[in-house]
Amino acid sequence: MNWLYSLFSDHSAMQAVVVISFISAIGLALGKVRIAGISLGVTFVFFIGIMAGHIGITIDPQMLNYAESFGLIVFVYALGLQVGPGFFGLLRKGGITLNALALTIVLLGTIMTLIFHLTCGISLPDMVGILCGATTNTPALGAAQQTLKQMGLPSSSPALSCAVTYPLGVLGVILAIFAIRRIFIRPSDIPEQEKEKKKPVYIAEFQVNNPGIIGKSIREAAALSPKKFVISRLWREGKVSIPTSEKKLEAKDRLLVITSEEDIDALTVLFGEHKDKDWNKEDIDWNAIDSQLISQRIVVTRPEINGKRLSSLRLRNHYGINISRVYRSGVQLLATPDLVLQMGDRLTVIGEAAAIQNVEKVLGNAVKSLNEPNLISVFIGIILGLALGTIPFSIPGISSPVKLGIAGGPIIVGILIGSFGPRFHMITYTTRSANLMLRALGLSMYLACLGLDAGQHFFETVIRPEGLIWILLGFAITFVPIIIVAIIALRIIKIDFGSVSGMVCGSMANPMALNYANDTIPGDNPAVSYATVYPLCMFVRVIIAQVILMFFI
Repeated sequence: MNWLYSLFSDHSAMQAVVVISFISAIGLALGKVRIAGISLGVTFVFFIGIMAGHIGITIDPQMLNYAESFGLIVFVYALGLQVGPGFFGLLRKGGITLNALALTIVLLGTIMTLIFHLTCGISLPDMVGILCGATTNTPALGAAQQTLKQMGLPSSSPALSCAVTYPLGVLGVILAIFAIRRIFIRPSDIPEQEKEKKKPVYIAEFQVNNPGIIGKSIREAAALSPKKFVISRLWREGKVSIPTSEKKLEAKDRLLVITSEEDIDALTVLFGEHKDKDWNKEDIDWNAIDSQLISQRIVVTRPEINGKRLSSLRLRNHYGINISRVYRSGVQLLATPDLVLQMGDRLTVIGEAAAIQNVEKVLGNAVKSLNEPNLISVFIGIILGLALGTIPFSIPGISSPVKLGIAGGPIIVGILIGSFGPRFHMITYTTRSANLMLRALGLSMYLACLGLDAGQHFFETVIRPEGLIWILLGFAITFVPIIIVAIIALRIIKIDFGSVSGMVCGSMANPMALNYANDTIPGDNPAVSYATVYPLCMFVRVIIAQVILMFFI
């Protein structure tokens, strides 16, 4: 049995891989266990690493540093790549208020961290670790450790204080949501369960009765209204056709229009009459409307199409087809001419069978190719992120320049590539499963190494008075900012409770608490607001962890 013992004890590359894999496997398995509807998920790897470190399991320090750094880099880059496509859009579309509230939570927690450092005599690296644990933010912890290494200071103490405060960081958000619901809200703050999920686009039928547009082309009629819409079919004298932008409208033409539900009244004024037929049912057979026209979804898989505007392809003019909707990441988008196409977009195309076959050749529709992630862009993005992380930025008041490091640089580049890559014809598309795999693999490696590093002194720290103080201060940093901002959001700004709960979870980067909110609050408002604030708050916390150390040490 000596060979088995040496596999876990003798320092080597193989031993490091075995130990990290063993810790990750056990942690991920236990992370699936739900207690009172709550599971720690991948975070359980952290605590299994602590247990392993406590019983004396170690790996070569250089291997530990490499695996920890590489895991963090892969995780934050994949995270940035995932949130990038919607990052700037969510900031523009009604997310400014939610992000402002979430950043207030971040700011209050940071101020409390500095106050506790000055009044309680706790070292700043330990307080930054407490802040990271209280906000369940391991990328911020990684950034703090890298900053301490750059400054030539010990980097292990933040991991220990983070490990001590992390459990109550998870539970503290859930307890705060529970307390807010029981004490501060009225029944009107909780939205009723929606009967149907609201869709970004809406299909409606109109009849042309407005004398002002009779005889005008569809292009001229569209110019009379500020609302965006797409006419997918036109009925005239019992025949169905695909209208071009130059098609002249006649009295009693029936139009099938793709728009948004809130624009129905405005378009009724434009066309004349809104028909009552419901075209938004799931069971509509679009191909049965006319034997000559069919409706088919075509997936963009040709790299040459990535980043091009829909109007630049001139598909309607060349092939006599119409594109009514675009599905991207589970969301329906209106197929406006200025829409920039991305790899993986699913276009609803209407036209004759022969024409649609030609459009397939243009767009690709080779679904198999999407199952092969473009690893070239992943590695190039990591290189660019690390290069950005090494650039020194001078900030007034700080003696040495600030660097984004291995946590800040890759997440910024990931967001930028995910958001703007398609415009420069970069193939950044990865399937959801591939992105989740990258994130889970990177985070598991990072948390396993982090736990091993902190585990040697974890339990002796917890039972000391110092450890108990850390736990209390961490809980205060978690709980107090949430309560203050939630009261402001509910009572002053009048935001519904579901959105407030999601915003709180997103500001704390706490998916476990989001699961609790989704299970106890009807509707999808918690998930939507979580996605709205999560990217910006994650980025800000990574930067703040470094700035605090640079400014005040």
